[in-house]
Amino acid sequence: MFLTITLIVSAVAAIYLYVTWNYNYWRKRDVPGPNPVLGLGNFPSFLLMKRPIVDEMDDIYREYKVKYNFVGVFSTRTPRILITSSELAKDVLMKNFKSFHDNEFSDMTSKDNDPLLGRNPFLLNGDEWKAKRAEITPAFTTSRIKALFPLIEDVCSRMTNYLKQNRGSIMDTKELSAKFTTDVVSSCIFACDAQSFTGENPEIREKGRKLIDQSFSSFLVIIFISTFPKLSKILNISVIPKSLESFFTNLMIEAIQHRDTSSTKRADYLDYLISLRKKKEISELDMAAHGVTFFIDGFETSSVAISFMLYEIAKNSGVQKRLREELSNVKTEGEAVSYDSLLEHAYLDQVVNEGLRMWPPAGFMSKKCTEPMELPLTGDRNISIGEEICAIISIWSLHRDPEYYDDPLTFNPDRFSPETGGTSPYREKGCFIPFGDGPRQCLGMRFARMQVKRCLYELVTNFEITVNPKTKEPLQLDPKQFLTAPLGGIWLDFEPVSK
Repeated sequence: MFLTITLIVSAVAAIYLYVTWNYNYWRKRDVPGPNPVLGLGNFPSFLLMKRPIVDEMDDIYREYKVKYNFVGVFSTRTPRILITSSELAKDVLMKNFKSFHDNEFSDMTSKDNDPLLGRNPFLLNGDEWKAKRAEITPAFTTSRIKALFPLIEDVCSRMTNYLKQNRGSIMDTKELSAKFTTDVVSSCIFACDAQSFTGENPEIREKGRKLIDQSFSSFLVIIFISTFPKLSKILNISVIPKSLESFFTNLMIEAIQHRDTSSTKRADYLDYLISLRKKKEISELDMAAHGVTFFIDGFETSSVAISFMLYEIAKNSGVQKRLREELSNVKTEGEAVSYDSLLEHAYLDQVVNEGLRMWPPAGFMSKKCTEPMELPLTGDRNISIGEEICAIISIWSLHRDPEYYDDPLTFNPDRFSPETGGTSPYREKGCFIPFGDGPRQCLGMRFARMQVKRCLYELVTNFEITVNPKTKEPLQLDPKQFLTAPLGGIWLDFEPVSK
């Protein structure tokens, strides 16, 4: 009996020691920061999911930003820094990029365990991410993006028909936006119609939903892999289930075979991957990985952005009226809107930028220190940041900070008007970073902005959009979602406008 009690006490003591071992890390270095919760650190909602994680970060950001450029925090038991200065955030992403060139989740997967995700440039380290990024950068030139525009036009037509056929039905705008982006990226990557607007439970739409699964079980897998990377590799645990890996790999193989044997010629993303295969002899698995990278980037984050923008357009009737009136003057080529005139339209650009400011799809980013360096804690004191320490940048907090934005909780596209310099003054301060910044800025940014703008043009010119009472206002974020997502959804009504 005594031995049993001793073993239990020893085990509890060992666990307690393991959990709290690092909790004096910042205290030893005289770096301020909030006290961590036992076993959960400073962001307990990473596991408990009771609050949006960006709210927990924002609380710390606002408490310490007056005196400090960053503070010491803990993610479970691991020391991190949370940046509270836009200038320091900009330095980490640009000036000090050499010391922070890796993303925190880069060790989360590997090419062996996760062949598709393990080849994603976002998760690659060192020279490897440079090589993969260099491979794919030419696919996003202006001429290639412009060549994809007719494919997006076709999806827009199907979306309009879908809404008119379902006239009178309230729409979950997140789902509507996801249907749109699924069809767009499927057409551009795999040269196929995902049938999101025409089929019942279309396979690509369902597989895409599972690929971006944000359930608690999938989150636990990510936590386990991040906490025990070596054990995860031994157990062959992957973020993307093998069934989805096989589906998207086979989808790419079929698309390549069809393109190789047909007379169809399209300057799409698939065409670029085929040309890349000939130049660099990349494998079909590499091609599938590039395809899934494009799919993830172009599908989920863009649909999140569109849904929030539509909500703000519906909520602010003056913005909607002005946008509709000004979009009616956009030049068209026959019955189609002109690519160049759409992208050059100032007020549409302002609406998109303001939507990305208020509701950034990714609420934060985390950059890993790859070589020890000093960062300014205050104006006259530097702190040495060790290798492997991650710097968390709260995009949500920077975008909603009244120091940088007047009345930040008000949707005001005019803050980004050409007369005030557009986004340039805010980018120079480091407080407008919806796509990140520096050498690892989102590669698909221009494509994402293009498909978002074309979607908004289609819906605003064809429908009067209003907020349905089913939408819970004021909007709150869903604490169970990793990306920015509304709790309870965004429900809107689309009434065709007479032309």
